[in-house]
Amino acid sequence: MSDTKIDSRGLSSIEEKVQMIPLEEGAIYLVGPIQLPVNLYGETVTFQWYCWLHCQEVTEDFDRMLEKLSGDNLAEFQQSSVLTYGDFAFDEDAIIRMHSICHTGDIFGSKRCDCGFQLKQSMKMIAEHGTGALFYLANHEGRGIGLFSKAMAYILQEEGLDTVEANHALGFVDDSRNYDDVIKVLHTLRSKPVTLLTNNPKKVEALQNAGLPLKGRMPLWGDVSEFNKKYLDTKVNRSGHLREDERLK
Repeated sequence: MSDTKIDSRGLSSIEEKVQMIPLEEGAIYLVGPIQLPVNLYGETVTFQWYCWLHCQEVTEDFDRMLEKLSGDNLAEFQQSSVLTYGDFAFDEDAIIRMHSICHTGDIFGSKRCDCGFQLKQSMKMIAEHGTGALFYLANHEGRGIGLFSKAMAYILQEEGLDTVEANHALGFVDDSRNYDDVIKVLHTLRSKPVTLLTNNPKKVEALQNAGLPLKGRMPLWGDVSEFNKKYLDTKVNRSGHLREDERLK
């Protein structure tokens, strides 16, 4: 643990930007907003960044919380975050994207999927719209199976299996993602209706089942290539994703 001490002013500025969201078991600690200038297609766009941490031990003692965090190796665990743009809490018309982490697509720019395109395109759409939020869900890799398992699934896909078949062959369900925490954070940041950027009806259902006001859905298709066409077809034909011109029934 470092011997460097934060003065009372520094501690106060951090404490003012930490919220505790109680859960039935444990709590979510949400820190932010923090200004985050982003290079988006060659232009600098400034978002407001929040990060959250799901904890089983709940305390409202800020010093105790810092003491516990400094003793944990948080880099070994996944933490999700959200970028908001404009007056997200109060603007009447906001669009949001619940984006599942894709190490290969978001970071390396892999063409095996459309995740990297969806990440940047949704940020662009939010900025152009004027109000919105991008929720980046760090424990959703490979639709919930994790990066190592995703790598093994890729090997099976190279043998001819599609995404769903590969996950099943490894003993996983098609999609094990959970949206409970992101819904809690969304509800904390905004109570007005939102428009959801997604092709996945399960995300729409998650918001509806939580009782959150949903104004509508916007599709997010693009970057189709020879490398990801089978993957995208599988999303529609096996996982129930909606095509660009389809509506929810």
